[in-house]
Amino acid sequence: SRQVRGLCGTFNGDQRDDFTTPAGDVEPGAAAFANAFRAAGACPALGPGIPDPCDGFPGSRERAQAACAVLMGPAFQ
Repeated sequence: SRQVRGLCGTFNGDQRDDFTTPAGDVEPGAAAFANAFRAAGACPALGPGIPDPCDGFPGSRERAQAACAVLMGPAFQ
């Protein structure tokens, strides 16, 4: 039988095992799970919290809020 495993989860309908690492362990949090797939030295390890993607890009929060306002507006109700 074929099995899916990796950063996209297990795709078996059971979300409890979606954070299965290459070693077969199930991590409780996203940062530890992502770090299990990190190539040594390729990039810094994630901390315990997930960083806000808008923090690294000035103006991103305003653009994201404007885009979301369109989706939440009357055109999509």
